[in-house]
Amino acid sequence: MRKKDKTKTIQQMKEVTTSAWFTGSISTDLVICMLLIFAVLLLWVALLLSRVIKLYITEKINPQPFASAAEKAALESLKVVLEPKIKKPSIWEKLMQLKPLEQEKDLMMDHKFDGIAELDNPTPAWFMVLFYGTIIFAFAYMMNYHVLGYGMSQDEEYAAELVQAEEAKIAFLANPANAGMAVNENNIEDNNEPAVLQKGAALYAGRCTPCHGEHGEGIVGPNLTDEYWLHGGTVKEVFKTIKYGVPDKGMVPWEKSLSPQQLSDLTHYVLSLQGTNPAGAKAPQGNKM
Repeated sequence: MRKKDKTKTIQQMKEVTTSAWFTGSISTDLVICMLLIFAVLLLWVALLLSRVIKLYITEKINPQPFASAAEKAALESLKVVLEPKIKKPSIWEKLMQLKPLEQEKDLMMDHKFDGIAELDNPTPAWFMVLFYGTIIFAFAYMMNYHVLGYGMSQDEEYAAELVQAEEAKIAFLANPANAGMAVNENNIEDNNEPAVLQKGAALYAGRCTPCHGEHGEGIVGPNLTDEYWLHGGTVKEVFKTIKYGVPDKGMVPWEKSLSPQQLSDLTHYVLSLQGTNPAGAKAPQGNKM
């Protein structure tokens, strides 16, 4: 309730403030705005009049005589002497080496063509700094990489990055949480644990049944339940076939969509299908293992 009362009070204050400045009638509001502007102008005129009155009173009390003809002539001659002051160039003019128009006659070269003279403009300072900077950089680069040998060449950097990547890989695989990432076609071993085969069965059902059948009997792809293999039937060879696929025969590689541990689980499940003899199995293909 207190929060509602507080909100109501704020709204009432806003309404009061708004009604104090605006009446709701457009014509009346315009008249009020015009009166405010007139009041500001009147104040400005009053300030000007006060300055004029102050100046008038000062001249009345202590009048200053007008300058004579001789004094005016002396003032003009002094003005002529002080006028040819050379303007100090700005930072922009210094950087761009810009010259004023009245100095162009000093920059004209001897030859002219069709009444057109060529100016001998100096090279801008920023360009000269950049030019000499590139020379200094090239000298320092040559000394660092080719003379003193402090810096590594591109080949040396590549070799160092390979070593660094190998060390990072070893450190990554040393972590027990990442042990599954270390499985590959060179170190995989047979594993018939029920948990592994269950994971492999789930992977097989979602990816392999369109070509090899629900029970491995073979449809487009070969029969996986017999002793015959087209690309080798050892655990390492089956893992490699699943990982890299057989693009010539339409089998896609699964290495980009499955992790090494998933490839391993799928491999073990495929090998577990041998000897199951499902109904409607496809004729043997390949070599007997």
